[in-house]
Amino acid sequence: MSTLFSQPESSLNTFAPRLLDWFEINGRHDLPWQQHQTDTPNPYVVWLSEVMLQQTQVTTVLPYFARFMDTFPTVQDLAAAEWDTVAEHWAGLGYYARARNLHKGAKQLVEIIDKTGDFPQTLAGWESISGVGPSTAGAIMAMGLHRYGVICDGNVKRVLTRWAAIDGDITKSATTKELWALAKRLTPRESSGLFAQAMMDMGATLCTRSKPACLLCPLQDDCLAHAEGRETEYPVKAKKPPKPSKFSHALLIQNTEDELLWLQRPDNGIWGGLWSLPLQFVERVDGKTGKGQNSTKDKSLNVRSNEKVYETEFTTAEQIINEWLEENKIIAESMNNTLLDDAPIKHTLTHFHWYLTPYKLSISTTQITELNDKLGAAEIEFRWLTTQQAEDSLGLPRAMGKIIEG
Repeated sequence: MSTLFSQPESSLNTFAPRLLDWFEINGRHDLPWQQHQTDTPNPYVVWLSEVMLQQTQVTTVLPYFARFMDTFPTVQDLAAAEWDTVAEHWAGLGYYARARNLHKGAKQLVEIIDKTGDFPQTLAGWESISGVGPSTAGAIMAMGLHRYGVICDGNVKRVLTRWAAIDGDITKSATTKELWALAKRLTPRESSGLFAQAMMDMGATLCTRSKPACLLCPLQDDCLAHAEGRETEYPVKAKKPPKPSKFSHALLIQNTEDELLWLQRPDNGIWGGLWSLPLQFVERVDGKTGKGQNSTKDKSLNVRSNEKVYETEFTTAEQIINEWLEENKIIAESMNNTLLDDAPIKHTLTHFHWYLTPYKLSISTTQITELNDKLGAAEIEFRWLTTQQAEDSLGLPRAMGKIIEG
């Protein structure tokens, strides 16, 4: 028995051959970013796909990857592009910090290529690129450069915790260290790119989160979780507390040309760098109507009264707009008659659920000039565009698309 791992040496030594034999026959070999069938691998497409695939399924990524490659066929094209163009191509894919890091990373890579004549050739070199962590760097080394590289992403962690019955919390550093050690032990020095793709396929197609296809698995004979009938109990992860909910009015502020006001959101917040309708945060107020019947109302929330909750979401532009609306006693009109709980748009983020209800208001030419002056004085990026113009030219979060299409 190994002193480091729960599996015997015989199992550790045969893990990779069994997996690679399975991958050759049953694995996916037609994904557009795969480089194992070429003698001259392109690390750019592997890097691009790995960033897109973080917390996102292959079927979702495929059309986005195709659009990116059509518009930005080389890393130089991506680096030279305007941010708004990149954002428009990414809009709807979610986790928008990835797009910011991708654009920044492209510029970093071009600087390296200009100095050295090539992409980074070491693990440390790739880890120095924005948004590239150890697993992504290992994937690029293995698949994008055909060199030795180790991956340990979510799919790999699920396979390994089940196969070796690793019952430590995968959010803890000690478990992470154990999983990386096992991944390095199992990854062959030769064909680590094929092995990386096989591990990804294993987690994505057989060793799935809820219904693993154990009877088809090449590792079932010595999978410890399978032997105990406890496959779905791995990986172990501490339960998170229920997500809180936040509520906003999405303001459709319309001018005399039927154009709407759009704001570019700050780089470091939610939907960073994308364009959004102005948002008006609200808080729920429980009240009573009739004979003891409970009702739910809402009122505008002044960010200064609840800064810890909303300061990162309620932008300077939105505070200016809300103060201006209050000063001019302009009231937006709801576009639906449902309770806030039944708002048409529910947007779930990492730390909370966000409910967005559309509110519409029209303003005069004089008011438009006044509002423009206020936003301009604060150096706010804003545009007046029709819904079609916004969809065609701006990077919009999916939630905004749903609001204007609804």
